[in-house]
Amino acid sequence: MVEVEKLKSVLRKTKSVGHSRYENSAEHSWHVSLMALLLKDHADDEIDINRVIKMLLIHDLGEIEAGDTIIYASETTEIKQQEGQGIRKLFALLPAKMEDEFNSLWLEFEAGETNDAKFAKAIDRVPPLLHNIHGEGHSWKLHNISKEKVFSLNKARIQGASHTLWEEVETELNKAVEAGALS
Repeated sequence: MVEVEKLKSVLRKTKSVGHSRYENSAEHSWHVSLMALLLKDHADDEIDINRVIKMLLIHDLGEIEAGDTIIYASETTEIKQQEGQGIRKLFALLPAKMEDEFNSLWLEFEAGETNDAKFAKAIDRVPPLLHNIHGEGHSWKLHNISKEKVFSLNKARIQGASHTLWEEVETELNKAVEAGALS
């Protein structure tokens, strides 16, 4: 319980809506968990919301060791290995049964193949998009992220779990392009 407190000091690459400071990973985990609960009825396939929330609460714990990396650069083998090492170190502190359960959920999220993991990964993409859409594209501009990259990565993740959610996000992204926040 003390070790996971460290997630509060891992700063992400986006600023929360209405704030000038960067969000931390613990805030992100809370936000995506609540979003999943609110948006569960928009999943294209049947999901177990309890499993989805568990995945979302633990999915970024590897960042305690590895730090946060912007999604458009974070899918490297090296970063995933660092996160995996952090997860194994952290979960080794748990009783064996819980360690196995959490490892299994983390690996399932990372693979993104089950309905639960697809939905969790889709929901995980929404807050950073909202932060940029409502923050004049601050992170996209700072990291020189193109609209093509934003649309392709997020469409694949979000539409794969919820066509309804993707339609809403796509509308907002197009507004961001029109407003000059994304180019």
